[in-house]
Amino acid sequence: MAEAERIIGTPDTPDAAGDGQERPEDAASGERADSEGTRAPGSGEPEPTAARPRGKRRIAVLFAVALFAYALDLSTKMIVVAKLEHHPPIEIIGDWLKFEAIRNAGAAFGFGEAFTVIFTMIAAAVIVVIARLARKLYSLPWALALGLLLGGALGNLTDRIFRAPGVFEGAVVDFIAPKHFAVFNLADSAIVCGGILIVLLSFKGLDPDGTVHKD
Repeated sequence: MAEAERIIGTPDTPDAAGDGQERPEDAASGERADSEGTRAPGSGEPEPTAARPRGKRRIAVLFAVALFAYALDLSTKMIVVAKLEHHPPIEIIGDWLKFEAIRNAGAAFGFGEAFTVIFTMIAAAVIVVIARLARKLYSLPWALALGLLLGGALGNLTDRIFRAPGVFEGAVVDFIAPKHFAVFNLADSAIVCGGILIVLLSFKGLDPDGTVHKD
């Protein structure tokens, strides 16, 4: 009898009862696998969806700054053309700072007047690059810097397209004339400020996606 039980096996043993039934340790291991497969929020790895609203806010800041800089530049140029062009300069701080309407066919601060079309293409390329970079933007300082660049580029590009002597060859309206310095406009100022801020952020090791690296 004992020999028969040894050959056939008893169904009450743990090994035999395991067929078709779930063991407690198997259920526990399954729960652990499920918990590892779907991490709860804040469990070490941020959810991809949690980063999206933050990125959208940074993009909104970028375009808000760009829109403000562009609107301010456009409105001041319209006032200068209507009230100051073909009129004597207006002294703001004696000879040190004047408002004087000047049409500039070159780049910022009057450089390179023979390359108007090239500068127009560069400005358009800058706008495209900033728009593409905005998709990976998670840094507020970078949003401010790129917004200033975008607004300034749009301001001067508008002059290049719509002002005389023709499309893509238009002369930019400059009117801020410090003593012993080139005449410029608010778009030029926004571009310079945005560029300086980008240089500072690069020195600090802050990337547009919000990561910080140290060389």
